[in-house]
Amino acid sequence: MIRVTPLILAVALFMEQMDSTVIATSLPAIAADIGSDPIALKLALTAYFVALAIFIPLSGWMADRFGAKNIFRLAIFVFMLGSLACSFSFSLETFVISRFFQGIGSSMMTPVGRLLLVRSTPRNELVSAMAWLTVPALVAPVTGPLIGGFLTTYLSWHWIFWINIPIGIIGIILSGIYLKVPDERTPRPVDLVGFFIASVAFSGTVFGLSVISLPALPIIYGYLTIAVGVTAGILYFLHARRTRYPLLDPKLFRHRLFRSSITGGSLFRIGVGAIPFLLPLMLQLGFGLNPFQSGAITFVSAIGAIMSKFVAERVFARFGFPRVLAFASIFGGLLIAAQGFFTAETSTPVIMAVLLAGGVLRSVFFTGSNALGYADISDEETSQATAIVAVCQQLSVAFGVAVAGAILEVTRHYTDGLLTLLNFQIAFFAVGGLSALASLVYLTLPKNAGADVSGHRAYKE
Repeated sequence: MIRVTPLILAVALFMEQMDSTVIATSLPAIAADIGSDPIALKLALTAYFVALAIFIPLSGWMADRFGAKNIFRLAIFVFMLGSLACSFSFSLETFVISRFFQGIGSSMMTPVGRLLLVRSTPRNELVSAMAWLTVPALVAPVTGPLIGGFLTTYLSWHWIFWINIPIGIIGIILSGIYLKVPDERTPRPVDLVGFFIASVAFSGTVFGLSVISLPALPIIYGYLTIAVGVTAGILYFLHARRTRYPLLDPKLFRHRLFRSSITGGSLFRIGVGAIPFLLPLMLQLGFGLNPFQSGAITFVSAIGAIMSKFVAERVFARFGFPRVLAFASIFGGLLIAAQGFFTAETSTPVIMAVLLAGGVLRSVFFTGSNALGYADISDEETSQATAIVAVCQQLSVAFGVAVAGAILEVTRHYTDGLLTLLNFQIAFFAVGGLSALASLVYLTLPKNAGADVSGHRAYKE
């Protein structure tokens, strides 16, 4: 069952993760078909991420109130309905609304899926289970553009949504049969005031970052909504301190390992989130490759992510969380920065070797970081923890894309308004350095931190 549960959850999460990136290469075709402008259609991308930001905080309460397994299956069903609505959209407005509805289903799949995994897995087997669950998050962003480009080119853009239907049906059936998870329910009241404030905080921040990185609107709106989001975030923190049952309880950050996992993981994810944005652009605009050629090269990092699954558990058991995570973040960040040295003359095998090694290190890092975060979290706190983790992941990825986009925009002033190889080099060096900073978080932890989860017994307190 330790294998079956994460595999079922991984399939559903792969569908969700891939769909968040798959339409990027299909926007021109969709825009032409529904009579819209490709730039304006980027609002559909933003609508999806805003829906995630609004409803992820509610996922923990929903799972506790109605049962995690029930909410997970319902989330898949809502995601399928949203996919169908997207495929039958006939205008910009209907497509944006459909993507928002699809995002509502997606917002429950990721945190509730992780909650199901934590509740059904003994803590000493969590690293192995997380290794399976981590793969979709790393494979999907690099396979999404490749699959989206193939389906749009050789079939039609509708297939990028229709393909979710059979996958979703299989996920609902298999989860009903094989997911044997304790149906833990907590009848605590919903924090409606906190939900409203958190929705403004997270959606405002994500929307603002999206506008900055994918400007479909005047960029001033991006800065204004970020300011609103940050202000609402401060108000939510003040509200949560005075509320008996806050929607997201900031008291969880009193746990050192959970706090370290969130901080280090968010820093590292800035660089990782920027790669699907920067690398295809550099390969296509800088090196002259077409989208399919670009996707065929970047796909190799997905192979690296899959390969890491077979070594992650042994590595953490042998060396422990702090040393492995520090190593992975330093060299993972360096490999992100190394992509800034690529030129049109760099041989394809060299590029693929760097991406393959980066894929291995990134997967090892997230497997360990995600598992470490639950090492000092009680069973009663897991629903809150998974929601907080999911929110922080969305914010850090959005921040990574925004940072990369902002660097490209600023440096264009020094290259006559054109995107040149120099612009991408500066961006890769910057986000790679930010990712490497995550090592500082883990180097300060005791060498036996999270030993009950990793199985590492070389050190004693």
